[in-house]
Amino acid sequence: MPDGKHHLHIVLGGELKALEGHPHFRDPSTVVFVGAYPNYDEAYAAWKAKAQATVDNAHARFFIIDADKLLDPTMTD
Repeated sequence: MPDGKHHLHIVLGGELKALEGHPHFRDPSTVVFVGAYPNYDEAYAAWKAKAQATVDNAHARFFIIDADKLLDPTMTD
């Protein structure tokens, strides 16, 4: 990256207990780790592919997590 920093994004998901409210996975042991990506665009492509592959499961949801913000909550974009 031009600024010399990585911008790690993680894609994961699975079946939720309920579709409303804060997401809680039905069974955390079955959460699917799709992958870790060096930028948002690659993470979005992986998220979109996984979301489209599970479109028939109404409770399946996948998320893009900005790992840098997990590691340093004071970080800004």
